[in-house]
Amino acid sequence: MARTTKASNAVQRLKERSTQGIYSMVTMADGRFYLTLSTAGGAPMPVHEPLEIDAFVSLVNGLEKQAPKKASKLDVAFEQKLQRSRQQEN
Repeated sequence: MARTTKASNAVQRLKERSTQGIYSMVTMADGRFYLTLSTAGGAPMPVHEPLEIDAFVSLVNGLEKQAPKKASKLDVAFEQKLQRSRQQEN
């Protein structure tokens, strides 16, 4: 169950950032997954061959441009402090 949730969450994030068409996930009986893409009026076409869960999630996460990660003020300040300390070491 958790395996399918991990894969379906990756596909959902892809759908949110996609402009190409409608992506869908297909689960095979042997536990592998593959992605299909439907464009206007067309039948769903497989995007790749069936993959194991980790390879599938990596592939899905690599499609389309990822949304930038949000950083808090503390994260930004910490990163700046790290950069300053690295510059002082050199």
